[in-house]
Amino acid sequence: MSTTDDTRRTYVLPIKSSTSRAKSELTQYLGWLAHHAEVIVVDGSPPELFACHADAWGSIVRHVPPDTDLVTPMGKVGGVLTGVRLASHERIIIADDDVRYTAQSLREVGDALDTAHVVRPQNYFEPSPWHAQWDSGRMLLNRISGGDWPGTLGVRRSVLRATGGYDGRAMFENLELVRTVVAAGGRERLLLGALVARRPSTTRHFWSQRVRQAYDEIARPVRMAWQLALLPGAWTIALLFGWPGLAAAAMCAVGLAEAGRRRAGGRTVFPARASLFAPAWLAERALCAWLAIASRIVLGGVPYRGTVLRHAATSVRALESRYADLRPILAVAPDESRTPPRRSA
Repeated sequence: MSTTDDTRRTYVLPIKSSTSRAKSELTQYLGWLAHHAEVIVVDGSPPELFACHADAWGSIVRHVPPDTDLVTPMGKVGGVLTGVRLASHERIIIADDDVRYTAQSLREVGDALDTAHVVRPQNYFEPSPWHAQWDSGRMLLNRISGGDWPGTLGVRRSVLRATGGYDGRAMFENLELVRTVVAAGGRERLLLGALVARRPSTTRHFWSQRVRQAYDEIARPVRMAWQLALLPGAWTIALLFGWPGLAAAAMCAVGLAEAGRRRAGGRTVFPARASLFAPAWLAERALCAWLAIASRIVLGGVPYRGTVLRHAATSVRALESRYADLRPILAVAPDESRTPPRRSA
């Protein structure tokens, strides 16, 4: 493998596909990525597709199945933990198969891991069809309220080994990982200016994710509460002020999204029209938050890939109790020369 920059990092890509990705743009990306990091693709695809992917990728990256002892309800978690187990480097970047880094964003996330245990860059959609702009409205609003939750994270290998991993039942996997690291005494760093491209989903997949994504917010009760309040709030505004009141509320949402677009270089990647979709996303979430609660009550969870899952993410209090013994050890600046005690998974 030739190198063009500091490659002392491992890139873990968990994937489970129902169609072959061997001839897709992902193969070209992996070929480029192999020059910038150790790349481990953990592939949970059916055997015939795994073999096809192995033929396409096996010579450029490390292509492996998930370890059998790490099979989890949320298969991504088992893939991530398999990759962490195999990683050669302390600095690890975890990314979904639709994420596309550049050399600059790889460096930004890798460098941030010198002073933090887990880092959270920000995604944007490229290209940006209408449904991606709709979802960008969410991203922009989140950029002024604690940052968006992307399809990629940076984490130090030693901290995940110390905690024994993170809960594979959690649907909001990235929140579960970050909460686990922080509960164990690790430092989180939000990288608003580290902007990483993400390929948009199909329109069909976009619609299928609306209620499930709303269900994730059960893990964050305060955010779920204000999202549940959106629908009665809009109804109240309509009764008191009519359409002009709703229009004014929509313009406020656009203004807030635009403030998020203008933070930390966001204007370089988010088109101005994305801010106009913020009211649409809020209207969607106003409805889907209630549908998520109804699904919890009626079904006991939310449908996902032929089953019903209940666990959005573990509470901060429960995780802090679980990892109390690690906090004095990890609550210091990261140091590659120190290895915390390791828990079994």
